[in-house]
Amino acid sequence: MRTRDALVGAARRIFERDGYLDARIVDIAAEAGVATGSFYTHFTSKEDVFAAVLARLQDEMLHAGVSDGSDDGGRKDLWRGVEDANRAYLESYRRNAGLMAAMEQAAAVDPQFVRVRLERSRVFIDRSAATITRLQQSGLADPELDPDITARALSAMVSRLAYVTFVLGESVPLDTLVETVTRLWTNALRMPRD
Repeated sequence: MRTRDALVGAARRIFERDGYLDARIVDIAAEAGVATGSFYTHFTSKEDVFAAVLARLQDEMLHAGVSDGSDDGGRKDLWRGVEDANRAYLESYRRNAGLMAAMEQAAAVDPQFVRVRLERSRVFIDRSAATITRLQQSGLADPELDPDITARALSAMVSRLAYVTFVLGESVPLDTLVETVTRLWTNALRMPRD
């Protein structure tokens, strides 16, 4: 188990450093301090170990959902819930920018990782759609919006902005990103400010 964990940790570092396309099994094994043959005791391929790396990443990237204010009864906390969720996602994306870039590369060449990427997105979309539905039912969001399509659009906006900022290197301060996507998110839903 320790060898497998060492390989997954080493693979993460290699994928972050070299990207998915240029990562090599021999480099992963060397980074883990094991023989290349040991790699094949635990994984069948580069794709297999990358899937294990992404499985660990999935848990970290799933952030708390947006509060609908029902627990504390305060509308002013609605914006705070959206802001907190956006900040958590953007901070996690920034920490994991190398892996996010590698996942984009992998999805461009391997249908397996297209599915992984879509499944990952679906978790965020489902969570956001459920929150939008609750907000609509409470009279706190535009009732004419389709929750699923709206969640897809908002999720795409935030994730693509994170990619452009943290992977492609567009320089935007984190607080400015959080404030802007929160305002766009809440304005799109026509959520009350207070």
